[in-house]
Order: sequence, then C-alpha cells, then structure tokens
Amino acid sequence: MRENGPVGRVKGLSREELLELPAAVDLETGNRALGLGRSKGYELAKRGQYPCRVLRLGNAYRVVTADLLALLGLAA
Repeated sequence: MRENGPVGRVKGLSREELLELPAAVDLETGNRALGLGRSKGYELAKRGQYPCRVLRLGNAYRVVTADLLALLGLAA
C-alpha cells in the first residue's frame, strides 16, 4: 500500500519553503513555485516570456527569487 501519493506527482512549495530560498534558484524550483510544468517553464524562459526575471548563465537558467516572491505576493 502506497502512502506517499501518486508516483511522479510534484508538490508545490509552501510559504515557508519559498521564504527560505536563496537569491536565485534553478528553473525547476521556479516552475514548482508557479505550478508550471518542466516543458512549459523552459519554453517560456527560452522565449523571454517567463512570468518573472530569469538569468541565463551558460546553459543554465536561474530565477531571481525576489521577483518570484513579488509575483506570488510574498515580498517583504
């Protein structure tokens, strides 16, 4: 019997988890916070249409946490 829920289901981030994030997070974490799927998040970032500021560092995307928190209404 499984107690952890469906396989492959990704849980969003709690308010406490969001407020403990570092200055910038990977795109996967930003997607989780916004309820975006992996493909959609990367598509939006690639087109420059991600809902908050994204930095491109080499091959990696980083989401600016301050912008993410402001978008979610959790900015200080």
